[in-house]
Amino acid sequence: MNMIYKFRVILDAEEDIFRDIAIEKEATLEDLHNAVVNAFGFDGSEMAAFYTCDEDWTQDEEIPLFDTGDVPGEMRIMNDFTLEDILHQDQTKIIYVYDFFNMWTFLIELGAIEEKEEGESYPALLFSHGQLPNQAPDMNFEGDDFGSEFKDDYDEEDFDMFDGDDSFEDFGFDENWN
Repeated sequence: MNMIYKFRVILDAEEDIFRDIAIEKEATLEDLHNAVVNAFGFDGSEMAAFYTCDEDWTQDEEIPLFDTGDVPGEMRIMNDFTLEDILHQDQTKIIYVYDFFNMWTFLIELGAIEEKEEGESYPALLFSHGQLPNQAPDMNFEGDDFGSEFKDDYDEEDFDMFDGDDSFEDFGFDENWN
């Protein structure tokens, strides 16, 4: 029986910007990459990668568009995986990053597995919500309480380990520094 996967592809931004895409479960990750690029209006000329993740979106294994490894053929790429290899009822989430310079980051979640509709062509853009901004949202990797779990592990004395220590003065950095 031919089945399709229905995905919600969400831009990782404060505004709600997402696309719903239907694609055959036998399609490759590269096919999904192309569907996402088309759904959001990118030109497709930039590098991209999927990242497997857990239920909390914690990034795991990278699956790039092209083999960028030191040994050709050693790295598995998007075209090596079908959607059903990676995503199924028990594993519904994957992260997609397009354009490593701008870091367009998308959270992709499998929402439904349904029978293929006769006469439909896939991949198909089912629904579009929100306009893609002119530039990728800034990724803020600093939590509001960053380091708070460590606050009892150090005190001010930990930061003055070089105070009064003349051992670095012998290297002559001052006179040789250009």
